[in-house]
Amino acid sequence: MALLDDVLKVGAPAILVGVGAVLVAPFVLPAVGSVARPLAKGAVKGYLALADSAKEMFAEAGEQWSDLVAEARAEHSEGAHSATAHRAAAKGAAKA
Repeated sequence: MALLDDVLKVGAPAILVGVGAVLVAPFVLPAVGSVARPLAKGAVKGYLALADSAKEMFAEAGEQWSDLVAEARAEHSEGAHSATAHRAAAKGAAKA
């Protein structure tokens, strides 16, 4: 019984606030929902636009990187072939 008395002494204002919230909620929540939904939708649209922009940017960067690697490989293999040919020519000249 003492526990119930303590809860009623301390918790009476909280209980009244809770009951008031339950009574007011059906009127307040639809109004809040009608305002919050467009805001949330706008935030999602903004995120999608940002994600698309980032995707395009990274795709372009990846393409440029691939081009750079291909050019470097071509120059490297071209240099290796010319160095090999140059060494072979030098060996041939030394034998003659």
